[in-house]
Amino acid sequence: MRYLYPVLFFITSLHAVDMRPLLFNGNCVTCHHTSRTISAPSIVEIKENYLRAFPQKEAFVAYMSTWVAKPNIETSIMHDAIDKYEVMPDLGFDISTSRDISAYIYETDFSQIEPY
Repeated sequence: MRYLYPVLFFITSLHAVDMRPLLFNGNCVTCHHTSRTISAPSIVEIKENYLRAFPQKEAFVAYMSTWVAKPNIETSIMHDAIDKYEVMPDLGFDISTSRDISAYIYETDFSQIEPY
């Protein structure tokens, strides 16, 4: 019994960790750098476009996560980027992961993040 509490504490603390930065940095930064354009628009450019179209968090997250879950030209709000870089590939994210990443993008001030 005395070992049960530390194990429960450890398991509970794992759920308290915000995994969204890890999801973003592990999946998105390869193409969508935080401060410059490499092989796709920077995340700052993407966020600016989405904020103009969807200033409220709920709409921003809903639209972005749906689009990332199934990217296509017809529903894109960034046609110039698609003309330049082509449509983003389908990465196979489930909608929950797409929503977490989209919420992180909405909430994060990327100008405060040290570029690497």
